[in-house]
Amino acid sequence: MTALTPSRDPRIHTDLAHLRRLAGAARHLSFLPRQPARSALNGRHASRLRGRGLNFEELRNYQIGDDPRTIDWKVTARTGEPYVRVYTEERDRPALLLVDQRMSMFYGSQLNMKSVTAAEAAALAAFSIRKQGDRVGGIVFGDDTVAELRPKASNAALNRLLSSIAEANCALHATREVPQSMSLNAPLEAAARIATTGMMILVFSDFDEADDRTERIVRRLSMHNDVILFPISDPSGLVVPDDFSIVASDGTLQVELDSRDTEVRQKIQDVVGGRIARTLDWTRKYGIPVLPLSAGRETLPQVMDLMGLQGAR
Repeated sequence: MTALTPSRDPRIHTDLAHLRRLAGAARHLSFLPRQPARSALNGRHASRLRGRGLNFEELRNYQIGDDPRTIDWKVTARTGEPYVRVYTEERDRPALLLVDQRMSMFYGSQLNMKSVTAAEAAALAAFSIRKQGDRVGGIVFGDDTVAELRPKASNAALNRLLSSIAEANCALHATREVPQSMSLNAPLEAAARIATTGMMILVFSDFDEADDRTERIVRRLSMHNDVILFPISDPSGLVVPDDFSIVASDGTLQVELDSRDTEVRQKIQDVVGGRIARTLDWTRKYGIPVLPLSAGRETLPQVMDLMGLQGAR
């Protein structure tokens, strides 16, 4: 990938150079269990992040200052002396980022394309996870392509992930023909195949075509892993102005959407609002954290706000 050129609008397409520049901005972010008080990951329904696992290290005599909760009462009763079990935190844990770059993401009415917002948010998360010392990988998918990158603890692996995101993003174009869009369930099933217990799985998508099967897969993933969803929408889909008109295309067919038609306006709002409502309902039912992002705002301030870091910009 090359650096941004005057002919490339960063609101429409991003590139590797731009994603790399987000490294510094990600230094305040953290996906560790201890979160700021205002973080959405501390929400009323949000599940507690499991963090890294623990390895049993040794059994030793109790010493002043030890946490009483670590006392092994069975050994203590058998020996007549207090013993504690000592654990060490696993060195790292793998994280898998699912980044949606399908044609449904190639839309924006005010600032960014949804695909750009997804790419930037995923890059911020990836840098933050590597800074924690954790392995990072991803599944970057378009309508007819999927790049699977197994989590690894290296900057080279991080760079490959960013390159895959930038390549998929730059492949999106209004005239691109898409015979059949890839279902969101396909990359989710791939994540279920790759995932091992204790992974962190982050999904950046507009959740287009999410259905009951999507919910079942997400629930299955969340049973033994930390799953965080980033549903991405555009403001025009949430509140459609009365005078809004746009021509939408899948690369082959075109259709004009005119919000002066009350029925058209309501259908647009129902579709987009329904996607977000579905994912938010998973928070209520399964305790899966949901952090909504808008393509109508800069990505970094939104992520900072969601993670309770308003004063760290």
